[in-house]
Amino acid sequence: MIIRSKAPLRLGLAGGGSDVSPYCDIYGGLVLNATIDLYAYCTIEDTDDQQISIHSYDAGINKSYPLTDYLEIDGEASLIKGVYNRVVKDFSLRSTAFKITTYNDAPAGSGLGTSSTMVVCILKAFAEWKGLPLGDYEIAKLAYEIERKDLMLSGGKQDQYAASFGGFNYIEFMKDDIAIVNPLKIKRWIIDELEASMLLYFTGRSRSSAAIINEQIKNTENGMTDAIEAMHRIKQSAKDTKLALLKGDISAFADILHEAWENKKRMANHITNPVIQKAMTVALEAGAKAGKVSGAGGGGFIMFVVEPTRKKEVEKALEQLDGFVMPFNFSEEGAHSWKIYDTDNIKAF
Repeated sequence: MIIRSKAPLRLGLAGGGSDVSPYCDIYGGLVLNATIDLYAYCTIEDTDDQQISIHSYDAGINKSYPLTDYLEIDGEASLIKGVYNRVVKDFSLRSTAFKITTYNDAPAGSGLGTSSTMVVCILKAFAEWKGLPLGDYEIAKLAYEIERKDLMLSGGKQDQYAASFGGFNYIEFMKDDIAIVNPLKIKRWIIDELEASMLLYFTGRSRSSAAIINEQIKNTENGMTDAIEAMHRIKQSAKDTKLALLKGDISAFADILHEAWENKKRMANHITNPVIQKAMTVALEAGAKAGKVSGAGGGGFIMFVVEPTRKKEVEKALEQLDGFVMPFNFSEEGAHSWKIYDTDNIKAF
């Protein structure tokens, strides 16, 4: 039997960073994000070789391990191992031979939530394979615990919920790891206009978000007024963006995005750099209305808001730099999985 799963990556439209503890534990966090048609993928295959085989294209790892109830976390394929260890422990599973293969549509460190989305994707495959009683909330929370608590990887909470639920979501984060997902019913014409008005540009530089997030955590713990006030305004931007999108006011969305980027740069060092600033300058001079890095900052993707009739001008200007423009559309469906029982009987059409 073969199990496959896929989970969508996301754009953090507003409020990103307010989902990181201890800020959200103290003040409460608000995030508005939306999933796009770029995905994390996982395949699990039953085997009879008495081994656990791991093939991660993103990490460049292809290794096999003897059957065991616990895979050592040694810096290789940590996300896969972390999920395996947790589900075996939590659901008292008997270890059986299998091969797992994973890959992403976007590079690691892209700012689209690739790591957290992959954890959700792997969990979804295991849930399908072993019949685990995990709904959208349970998948998201367990993915968060595996990544942030078991593996001790720095980050927030929004990515896991975005990948699990899919679509446009306004998410509230509170102490004790409580999250409330509020799906937004955005009219189709507004989504069409938003897609026509947005451009996603990869800077050509992936980054590790850990250092930036750790500095943000430290600033909150130390009570740094400027950083905390900036985060308060970033959280408010989620409320403002929700209203703008529900009304279809793309001009207001652009203004909010611009202000949020200015506040984001106050949160920690290295959120921006010369590569990012160059791309921002080029795009704005070519006609973009606003831009903001998706994710923690430091690299990855920048999302721009543009007048649709000038979109090609901005694309052409950015093509002169070292990165590339990534076409995308918004996606409505969250993580899902399916079984293939007999591949010998599957015929091409």
